[in-house]
Amino acid sequence: MNLAKMPAEYEPGRRFTGGAPRSMGTAMPRGDINTPVAGSSYGDVIAMDFQTGQKKWEFKMSQVTDSGILTTASDLLFVGGREGYFHALNARTGELLWKQSLGGSIESGPMTFEVDGKQYVTVAAGHALFTFALRDN
Repeated sequence: MNLAKMPAEYEPGRRFTGGAPRSMGTAMPRGDINTPVAGSSYGDVIAMDFQTGQKKWEFKMSQVTDSGILTTASDLLFVGGREGYFHALNARTGELLWKQSLGGSIESGPMTFEVDGKQYVTVAAGHALFTFALRDN
């Protein structure tokens, strides 16, 4: 998120960023979804080697993300973006495995849970909650 510094009072239980969102503008050139045009603004997910600080891979998104990132023990990574796409990536390589348009900005962190031995991932987009079953390996 791109923030402008400004005085802010902390209120328990409320979101606190210490600033206000700053618009990146809409006059920047755009390509297709998740194919940024050189010189345009974009967001990305970057995997780093925590021991060396070296970048392992990068997944560019057409817009910045306000959602969290969820990784699973089976090396799946889930992330959403303002453009409304929910992505599943290979957490080791950054390869896009699946994406789904949810019709609204994704600003919540995805979560996973299990019911009767079946794993699900759920995320809020816009004013709706979406839940997807994961395939059995």
